[in-house]
Amino acid sequence: MTVERNPWPALGALLVGFSLISLDMSVVAVANPVIMEELGADVSEVIWVTSSYLLTYAAPLLFTGRLGDRFGPRNVYMVGLVVFTLASLWCGVAGSVETLILARAVQGFGAALMTPQTMAVVTKIFPADKRGAAMGAWGGAVGVSLLLGPVVGGLLVDSAGWEWIFLINVPIGVLAFVLAWKLVPALETENHRFDVVGIVLSCAGTFLLVFGLQEGNNQDWSTGIWLTIAAGLAVLALFVVTQARSKGEPLLVLDLFRDRNFALANVGIAAMGAAVTAMTVPAYFYLQGVRGLSSMESALIFAPLATMTGVCAPIVGKLSDKTHPRTFTTVGFVLFALTAVGYSLLMEPDSPLWLFSVTTGVTGVANGMVWGPLGAIATRNLPVHQSGSGSGIYNTNRQMGAVLGSAAIGALFTNRIEVHLPGIGGGEDRPEGSITEVPSAFHEPYSTALSETNLLPVAFLLLGAVACSVFLRFPPQETQTEAGDVALQKAHDAG
Repeated sequence: MTVERNPWPALGALLVGFSLISLDMSVVAVANPVIMEELGADVSEVIWVTSSYLLTYAAPLLFTGRLGDRFGPRNVYMVGLVVFTLASLWCGVAGSVETLILARAVQGFGAALMTPQTMAVVTKIFPADKRGAAMGAWGGAVGVSLLLGPVVGGLLVDSAGWEWIFLINVPIGVLAFVLAWKLVPALETENHRFDVVGIVLSCAGTFLLVFGLQEGNNQDWSTGIWLTIAAGLAVLALFVVTQARSKGEPLLVLDLFRDRNFALANVGIAAMGAAVTAMTVPAYFYLQGVRGLSSMESALIFAPLATMTGVCAPIVGKLSDKTHPRTFTTVGFVLFALTAVGYSLLMEPDSPLWLFSVTTGVTGVANGMVWGPLGAIATRNLPVHQSGSGSGIYNTNRQMGAVLGSAAIGALFTNRIEVHLPGIGGGEDRPEGSITEVPSAFHEPYSTALSETNLLPVAFLLLGAVACSVFLRFPPQETQTEAGDVALQKAHDAG
């Protein structure tokens, strides 16, 4: 007699650890001034506290996704969680900025081991026609964690010190490990061989591209930066060529892109990553630089965004299983774009802050309509034995979008400052180097520069809306539903 196993506790266990990863992408920003002061660091060094994490997180995702297929997503996830937790402890006791940067790099690699496994487990244990609700919870965890980062960071820095934005991960990491060990099933593995050339090329190309994009503004887009970006693109192009010609098992399974919905979902998630990253930059500069709010106060203005994302994502995810793929995603992207325009209109020295906060709530609804359904669409027709590879591709594009959004918004902000505040937009006194309160005489031109900068996310979001608008309707999924049930049953029998 077969016994059905409820997959939801397994997903809940994974999301405890996965939320830490997303939180750590944004939690450090609010602590940077204190870290600079207490560790005697300069601006370029403290930027690398975040950059090192993003580099080692983004570069190996394709490879770590395949590791999950080979050794089991639960096993790789738990190893990554141990690395992430121990690196968090190392971050918290770091006595110099150099040590902190190195510890953050190790922490990022732990995150890279964990991330693809969460989606891979969902793909394997949830039937395809019920995956929307699961991906809604997954997407909600991503969105809420990213947006709660500054709030949590501000609270911990103000009450306990910057070290605790890392040390708090240790008990949570231990809890997440125990939950994963107890609740996540040990799924079947695939006897994949590893494409060593593909691993080297993908990691090197991604590293060069991400490094160039991250460091572009810091080095004034010098010739060396453009050469680094070009080298990264060239290596990635060579990587794709070698993958297309591979006679064995390529690291990048190009056949996955024959599924139109998978290919378009990757465009959508890259656009979403870019938009979310780009939107928060001018918003926080406005709230703190023009309106004089503290880090905590400005983060609380965005609290409705995280709240509404968390509320809407699971609901929309469940409903998306029964609707056309383009329904929620397209509407969500368009609604998000409209709220981005709304922020630009509200970026005036005396606009009502309550209206700004209401707009963030609407943005939360839009986020809830995108994160989960996109993940469900990407994995809907994904072969179970390629779930790790597909998840690695999807999360790599999400990270690359975020890096691109950060670099693009920084470059545009610099340009707009030079236009509206000529003479103070460069050198050590440029406004983008600090979020301290801007003198009242500069409020009007500074607000105008931020308002114009905030229109950039609209372009990313409209690209995402176009991609989602041409999703294909889901075909019958009886076989994949049965595959999900079989995977769960085998895991249950093995356990």
